[in-house]
Amino acid sequence: MGRRLTLVVPSLALGGAERVVSRMANHWAAAGDTVSVITLSGAECDTYTLDPAVTRIALDLMRGSRFLLEGLYHNWLRVGKVEDAIRKTKPDTVISFTDRMNVVALAACRNLKVDTVVAERIDPSQQRIGYSWAKLRRWVYPKARALVVQTQAVREQLTPMMRGQSIYVIPNYIDAPAASPSPQPRAKANGKLQLAAMGRLDYQKGFDLLINAFAKAAANQPNWSLVILGEGPERRRLEEQIHTHGLEPRVRLLGWVSEPNAVLRDCDAFVLSSRYEGFPNALLEAMALGLPAVAVDCPSGPADIIRPEVDGLLVPLGDLPALTAALSRLMTDEGLRARLGKQAVDVVDRFSSARYYARWDAVLRRDPPSRIIGLT
Repeated sequence: MGRRLTLVVPSLALGGAERVVSRMANHWAAAGDTVSVITLSGAECDTYTLDPAVTRIALDLMRGSRFLLEGLYHNWLRVGKVEDAIRKTKPDTVISFTDRMNVVALAACRNLKVDTVVAERIDPSQQRIGYSWAKLRRWVYPKARALVVQTQAVREQLTPMMRGQSIYVIPNYIDAPAASPSPQPRAKANGKLQLAAMGRLDYQKGFDLLINAFAKAAANQPNWSLVILGEGPERRRLEEQIHTHGLEPRVRLLGWVSEPNAVLRDCDAFVLSSRYEGFPNALLEAMALGLPAVAVDCPSGPADIIRPEVDGLLVPLGDLPALTAALSRLMTDEGLRARLGKQAVDVVDRFSSARYYARWDAVLRRDPPSRIIGLT
């Protein structure tokens, strides 16, 4: 008999946690589990789709607040509505994703006596959620049966908060990319080469730093261009920065792309310039396609993925000259690109879906965290 699993997330709009929730829900439903997904948002915000076997409960409670009392009222309302929705799904286990949502979900489960697991998707030391939310998180997180994080560094950081409750480390996974319908050699006949970056256009992703580094690294490399896949609030500022450097023909902001692999396959290298991460899917996706990568060693994730000088280059956080130098190395050394790219595809095995779901199954079975490290 299958399990009854209820997944809780703010929305199914564009985002890393939202994508993970949709994939997990579809996987478990296909495996015979009874799966429900609850979101605070309405269904009209959805980017990711769910299998028809998944029960979708969209609460449409994402309205903003103009002042403190209104915010308290909205959060009280959210807790009650989430509690009602969870009760209707009759779960064996509730799994909540993202910091504030986790606080709401744990408050909603306080009277339900249901097994509850919360998952952090970003490094809490870098992602500020506000003083009140942070205090609530410290208070309610130990009420969860378990916490799931993506790196050992975050596990160590949150161990005091959990007061002895189990903390599991489960990195994201990457599937082997589908074969290209018309494979193209990396070397272009016209000699034009392309660097790619991908992510939401916001402060976290550090695209302002990337543009500055690219402007210097590419000054004597006219055959290289840069494409950035993603959309977000920093678009206008980045466009102004591109204009200031006189890079309009060579740096393009492509916006949201429904099939990023189609763009990445036409690129020759990848760069992750983030100031902080949770566990960067974009880096995994690029490496799975055999792209040599440069990544900033930000907290957290890149150092768990990149094996320096084996399948990519890792540069110190906040070191713009080092990022510039690493980009220059890739741009000028075709042999280096080929060597790193050949090893990069190992991420498909190192971070496979089989390992990922075996570890989650161990969480649901309540195996000790120490027993899931080598699961395949």
